[in-house]
Amino acid sequence: MDGLIAQIFTTAFLATFIRSVVPLLLTALGGLFSERSGVVNIALEGLIIFGALAAAVSTHLLTPSLGTAAPWVGWLAGMLVGGLIAWIHALLSIKYRADQVISGTAINLLATGVPAVVLTALYGVSNESPKVEYALPLWGAGELRFSPPVFFAFLAVAVTWYVMYRTPYGLRLRATGEQPGAAASMGVNVRRMRYSAVILSGVLAGTAGAFLSIGNLDSYVRNISAGAGFIALAALIFGQWKPLGVLGATLLFGLLQALSIALGGQNLLPSTLVQALPYLITILALIFTGRSRAPKALGRPYDG
Repeated sequence: MDGLIAQIFTTAFLATFIRSVVPLLLTALGGLFSERSGVVNIALEGLIIFGALAAAVSTHLLTPSLGTAAPWVGWLAGMLVGGLIAWIHALLSIKYRADQVISGTAINLLATGVPAVVLTALYGVSNESPKVEYALPLWGAGELRFSPPVFFAFLAVAVTWYVMYRTPYGLRLRATGEQPGAAASMGVNVRRMRYSAVILSGVLAGTAGAFLSIGNLDSYVRNISAGAGFIALAALIFGQWKPLGVLGATLLFGLLQALSIALGGQNLLPSTLVQALPYLITILALIFTGRSRAPKALGRPYDG
């Protein structure tokens, strides 16, 4: 048993664990902003995919002219495209009062088809983009070398906590998600707050996508998110819509994903069970969380 533990919990396992946490953490923090403002955002999965596609394609196309600077521009492109798609969700949900779940589902459905169309138009293939010559640089030593979005993700936890609980913006955001009518009576522009929060969720999810395609891999591949958006949404609920709670939940789910990868090479369990392990534990975690206290105005259009 000790030998098995030593085989699993290695430096390589720690690196896998950290890389598994990062897209979940970035995406869940984005969902935190959106849902604390009162807008349900189940489009997180689609936002990751669009961000990953934009980052990979931009990096590949710009490499001849920008060289090693191309992946940095690709990261920015992933953020911008994520923010743009999130703005569409915000527009439908806030201005046109569309059902927020349906709007998010529509974006997720678009994310299953649009990348294939774009890749076919540009490269003649539908499943993956060409490998980029330059991906984001790796910082660190040995096996513990990570691209910049990894450090950005953990820094974002502290920044999110500070913004949420120590700034006027955070106070207004929380008020908008709890009592939008009362917030409006105090001079808060509820619609503007919700737009900014939803767009910010897209920027963070787009960064998660950029990490996957040019920070962890060197191309966009089909199903690159592997359900990370939905697991991040579960982590948001499990973490009670709080920055530190989200951090703890994503660390747990990231650990489970890393364990599934490590156990997959040990042949201790059927491969299908090992692959399903993170998703099964996610469901169980939500069941045993009990009744989470969501923001009171979550999912309710503002009438003011």
